[in-house]
Amino acid sequence: MCLVADITFDMLMLKMAGIYSAKKSPKIESRGPRYELADFLIKVGSVSMGPSFRGILVEVEYLPCVVPSSCWDLMREFLQGFMGSTVQGPPQYLQGRMNELYNPVDTVQQYMEHFNNFRRASATPVTAPAK
Repeated sequence: MCLVADITFDMLMLKMAGIYSAKKSPKIESRGPRYELADFLIKVGSVSMGPSFRGILVEVEYLPCVVPSSCWDLMREFLQGFMGSTVQGPPQYLQGRMNELYNPVDTVQQYMEHFNNFRRASATPVTAPAK
């Protein structure tokens, strides 16, 4: 790959330095234990953004299955066993991909979706309840 630029490009970049600055978003990560129970892999992660705790993510994988529609009912039943009735349908990301082969990119996309939700939630100011 080759980049060609005008000789004055570096001067233009110096002038823009006062106007444009790269957005620095704090590091966000999910860390926690990993459990195996029969054919299930469960990861429970504490989500932190910078030094601040933001929430908890629970990832469940049914190892013998790679097509979500083939095992969603079993996964929902398993999840409801410890998370209660909050688990109803598949995650929004998977709803249009239920009959496709699941691969690691799908997991990454779902983490990105959740991390963006955590970022948005932390950017929204919390207001006191009305009296």
